[in-house]
Amino acid sequence: MTSTQPFSSAEATAWARLVAVSELLPTMLDAQLLRDVELTHFEYLVLSVLAASPEQTSRMTRLASQTNATLPRLSHVARRLEQKRLLERFPCPQDKRATNARITPDGLAVLEQAAPGHVATVRSNVLDALDPAEVEQLAAITASILARLDPEGRLSATQCDAATTSVEASARP
Repeated sequence: MTSTQPFSSAEATAWARLVAVSELLPTMLDAQLLRDVELTHFEYLVLSVLAASPEQTSRMTRLASQTNATLPRLSHVARRLEQKRLLERFPCPQDKRATNARITPDGLAVLEQAAPGHVATVRSNVLDALDPAEVEQLAAITASILARLDPEGRLSATQCDAATTSVEASARP
């Protein structure tokens, strides 16, 4: 059973800092990607997950799960990415009731163009602030938290192994 005792000073500090990072990081990532390739970080994530999927294709319901999106939100984003010719949607050949999404060659090109700036932004704002041991600690800490938040391993980040960081995964077209 989870304790309902008030936070200790160390717990309160850790929690406040985690919340601050979770608030500041998305805005910073969006700003860089919007400036460089006119994509939000979520759009970049969708394209990255598709690029890493078998045949660079995924069923929309699976893609929504891997990106922690509702199906309506993902459909809205997919429509925008289709308009930019970065992905295409089509009926699933195995189940005509389902829809698949596939990254296009233009989508792969945008990922390739975005990756250096994205990696540089993540490095300069997150990874370079840590020494190698702290990077390993961060990976272990976030794995422990994700095990509680995503016990089914739905999100693509939950499926990372120790040899593949989320930065490396998101930089791969």
